[in-house]
Amino acid sequence: QVQLVESGGGLVQAGESLTLSCAASGTAFSTTTMGWYRQAPGKQREWLATIIVGRDTNYADSVKGRFTLSIDSARNTMYLQMSHLKPEDTAVYYCKNFRSGAWGQGTQVTVSS
Repeated sequence: QVQLVESGGGLVQAGESLTLSCAASGTAFSTTTMGWYRQAPGKQREWLATIIVGRDTNYADSVKGRFTLSIDSARNTMYLQMSHLKPEDTAVYYCKNFRSGAWGQGTQVTVSS
């Protein structure tokens, strides 16, 4: 059974950076597709980035150039490095394993102006 645990959220000021982590168990990163999503209050869950491990990474236009997805296969952990954060980036951030459909519990990111 795949389990995902996000961490690293917090309160930051606009323009600052933050790195989120998604630790996975029950799956091998070398053979999977993983992604990051976020959900702001009153809005639908929004796709941010996807990695097909060993192949390519894709980003939503809203975060391209500011967010970077990376993988540490040895630690079975995925990261989302976020820079130049804006108040509109405030949301709960989730990671997802596409093969199993598993989601993490989410981590809150709040960006103050």
